[in-house]
Amino acid sequence: MALINDPNIAARIADLAASGTFDTNDIVSLINSALPAGQQLQSGAGATTGVYKQFGEFDKVNAKVEVVTTGLWTGDVGSLTNAYTSSTQVAQSGNYYYDVYSTDPRTDATAEAQFAVAYGHVNGSGSVSLQNDDDALLSTKATYAQYKSVLLEPTDPKFSFETSTANVFEDSNSIYAINVNRARYREKMDAGNWSLQLSGSNGLFTFIDDSGKKFGDTLGKAGRVFKVVSGSLNLGTENEATVVSTTDANGKGYGLFYPDRGIVIFNPTALAETVGTVKPFSGPAESLLGVETIVGDTQNHKTLVQAIDNGNDFQARRTENVSTQHFFVRATNREFNYSNNPTYTKTDGTFVETTFNTDPQTYVTTVGLLNTSNELIAVAKTSQPINKSFDKEVLIKVKLSF
Repeated sequence: MALINDPNIAARIADLAASGTFDTNDIVSLINSALPAGQQLQSGAGATTGVYKQFGEFDKVNAKVEVVTTGLWTGDVGSLTNAYTSSTQVAQSGNYYYDVYSTDPRTDATAEAQFAVAYGHVNGSGSVSLQNDDDALLSTKATYAQYKSVLLEPTDPKFSFETSTANVFEDSNSIYAINVNRARYREKMDAGNWSLQLSGSNGLFTFIDDSGKKFGDTLGKAGRVFKVVSGSLNLGTENEATVVSTTDANGKGYGLFYPDRGIVIFNPTALAETVGTVKPFSGPAESLLGVETIVGDTQNHKTLVQAIDNGNDFQARRTENVSTQHFFVRATNREFNYSNNPTYTKTDGTFVETTFNTDPQTYVTTVGLLNTSNELIAVAKTSQPINKSFDKEVLIKVKLSF
């Protein structure tokens, strides 16, 4: 909608109205003389004077929100089959965490970190103590405290995992944390759509969350919280996810999943009991329970990284609420039947294609959206040219997502 503040235009329109009988094209011509090109009104016997048309009141639908789910990892893929670490990162901050890549950063300069794996202990075991080293940083204690402050209520001193006894939870002094890169999960991980395979001396085991459509969720400081269980997503079938076991053989819970934070917390005791020891590329097999010592920095999280790499499959998806705008581009039978393309007419103004003398036609291939300053802000391409003539109308819906 445009406002015209020109007394001469108003006076001339009044004169036309006072004459009793007038051609509406004269009104349109007067109005167009005061409007910029992007706001020109249609005139003529079915021909549009320009390539622009202003959207009407009902041609736009705003504030629509759509839920979009895509693969979590780089390139929007849903499955990560390799786990690489960077020697540079490990040397700098390896006592706290290991960044895990989908491709080898030693040979791929574009490799991106997908997630980080950390080990924490409430008392600092697994890292050198101040009694043994005046420069000790107590990395495992700092890690435990960090995740506790982010995920637990202020009154919770430790992470607690549900046991095989209903409504009975057991505190754990140690945890493993898988922290998905913020750029990967963006808004949130898709609960019920991730699975992690870990391989050890006891075999291959798959871990999922217990969200499932028929499960409820718990709201805590970090938002929704689900239990980590042993099971299968049953992808490719109509079956719901299968929960094999909610605890290990000794009744210890496996962990907790925080989809809104992109974090999975594992119970080392339960993992060690179920998965067994993990054989690295070199050296002796190590337990996922971790080495609880204070005489050195053991980097227990490297064992879980090895178990992930041996498992060869970390499937995950993310969910986002995407705002959209819909524009309905309407070309009625009397519009856009002529082209401004210089090859459309000859120098004398006649049509190059003589059949257009009685049946002018065009082919729509592109729609451009402009703002009120006539600046092009979006371009939409049709999958194939759309024929347009006086006996054809075209409706194209353009969706902008942001």
